[in-house]
Amino acid sequence: MANTYTQIHIHAVFAVQNRMSLIQTMWEEELYKYITGIVTDNGHKLLQIGGMPDHVHILFGFRPTQSLSDLMKEIKGCSSKWINEKRFVAGKFSWQEGYGAFSYGKSQINNVIRYIQTQKTHHAGHNFREEYLELLKIFGVEYDEKYVFQPIE
Repeated sequence: MANTYTQIHIHAVFAVQNRMSLIQTMWEEELYKYITGIVTDNGHKLLQIGGMPDHVHILFGFRPTQSLSDLMKEIKGCSSKWINEKRFVAGKFSWQEGYGAFSYGKSQINNVIRYIQTQKTHHAGHNFREEYLELLKIFGVEYDEKYVFQPIE
């Protein structure tokens, strides 16, 4: 659209179904490249991707050419289908329903990139649920405990 100028940076976080640690080191990088392709094919700019065996963080420059929910649906749907087609896991792989999405200003981008790059160090002291709740609190997002990723029992 002519004369439309935006600068929108989104940090999205989503988890493996039941927060199972299914993302293996041997194919993690390939998964991240695949997700990067989905983001860029939709006209957005991936700035950083990373995570842990049970969840993924992506930071991207978001273009207002589609809704965030449509993009996340495509990322999660296409990547889970791809993982299943590649037979990277025994049984059926799927992402947990929902995601977190947080916006950042340009001056904060380098900090978010470092945060995503150091996930393995960060999670030496925090589990995913603690991290997720911390993000919700920092951003003042109201939430219902029953819908926040629950611990595996």
